[in-house]
Amino acid sequence: MSLISSDKHSLVLGLGETGLSCARFLKRIGRSFSMADTRQNPPNLDQVKNMYPDVAISLGEIADDALCNYSELILSPGLDPKYPAIQKAKEAGVAVRGDIDLFAEHVNAPMIAITGSNGKSTVTTLVGEMAANAGINVRVGGNLGTPALDLLEDDVELYVMELSSFQLELVNKLNADVACLLNISEDHMDRYDSKMAYLQAKQRIFRGAKTVVVNDDEALSQPLQAQGMKILHYGLNSLDLNKFGFSDERLGATLMHGFESLIDVSELKIAGKHNYSNALAALAMGYAAGLPFDAMLNALKNFIGLEHRCEWVRQLNGVTFINDSKGTNGGATAAAIAGYGPQLADGGKVILIAGGDAKGATLHELKKPVTEFTRSVIAFGVDANVIAEAVESILPVTIVDTLRAAVQLASDTAESNDLVLFSPACASFDMYKNFEVRGQAFKDEVAQL
Repeated sequence: MSLISSDKHSLVLGLGETGLSCARFLKRIGRSFSMADTRQNPPNLDQVKNMYPDVAISLGEIADDALCNYSELILSPGLDPKYPAIQKAKEAGVAVRGDIDLFAEHVNAPMIAITGSNGKSTVTTLVGEMAANAGINVRVGGNLGTPALDLLEDDVELYVMELSSFQLELVNKLNADVACLLNISEDHMDRYDSKMAYLQAKQRIFRGAKTVVVNDDEALSQPLQAQGMKILHYGLNSLDLNKFGFSDERLGATLMHGFESLIDVSELKIAGKHNYSNALAALAMGYAAGLPFDAMLNALKNFIGLEHRCEWVRQLNGVTFINDSKGTNGGATAAAIAGYGPQLADGGKVILIAGGDAKGATLHELKKPVTEFTRSVIAFGVDANVIAEAVESILPVTIVDTLRAAVQLASDTAESNDLVLFSPACASFDMYKNFEVRGQAFKDEVAQL
């Protein structure tokens, strides 16, 4: 690819939804830019040409020295900064940024920033609903829903942002009013050299943060450098003064603030200890941002969860079917099994359906919850063997060719009070466009039983 270069304008790399949002933003603030994509036929190409007929667009493989004359590169999250031409540009002194770095530079209202391997969409949505219930003009987005730069408006009073590791890689100083790293489990090992590299990307959410919310059940959620930050704690496994915690003994199953009961979990529409942890995280972040308890608890009572995230689908012959297609790594699936397993009555067990693209992960997190709560495992997809290798020493794994076969086998072998959990522990791209399409396919198959 040959690029029309200039030392006076930016280059937006990637024509996906984030790239489009960057183009809209740069146009709005009057900055000149060009666009490029490593694909020959990227999404939104026709739209970009129609919207910006005067913007130069370059497609296909990028020569190593083709980016060195731009003032800055603005990367879409899906493009690895280790791409050779990007590295060459950095060595030449070109600034390499992402949309979240631009957002942080221009945001003019308080920001709650949330990341983690699992649960971040649920928590982000819940915090947004808590703020809206308090009458605050809030915008929610980032990695979830609306791209960050499209959220910028003068009258917004609070931003609640879900941020991925890919987005955080390019953040210089986020300056969030409240920041939280919910948890870390092995993920995206096809992009990162190690779990530590993945963690370091996630930890950038704390740069410039005023208040940090820490999950005491996850050691790696603590900032590696916390100087000058106020820290607020939550967790399921202990109670302490000013901490958001969980009691299932003295006061029954209850969410707590310090030693004060906030809400009995029987009043919630979401279930499982992983969701109680999500609720505590949302309460702690809302509290740190000054949201009133009445508004937060009212929103929490009415929160039904998100589609494809531990979503109740059907009960048939005493067996419950759960769609957790968003469980795209071992940590998410382990949390789902451990969340539901203890609640199953009269000898009920989990039947796990998992598989897809493991993204280079070993899925060792599955061993403990599978040992404790699972009756059988059914695997499918390109990395079905990775699922089998992770747990076959514990119990047999049946590998099938299709999701339809997996659902039918689960239904045929389930016993009364069992729970069929579709939580793939893998990405969907080997067989489906995205996790939403995969989750809908599961629901369609269950409906046919």
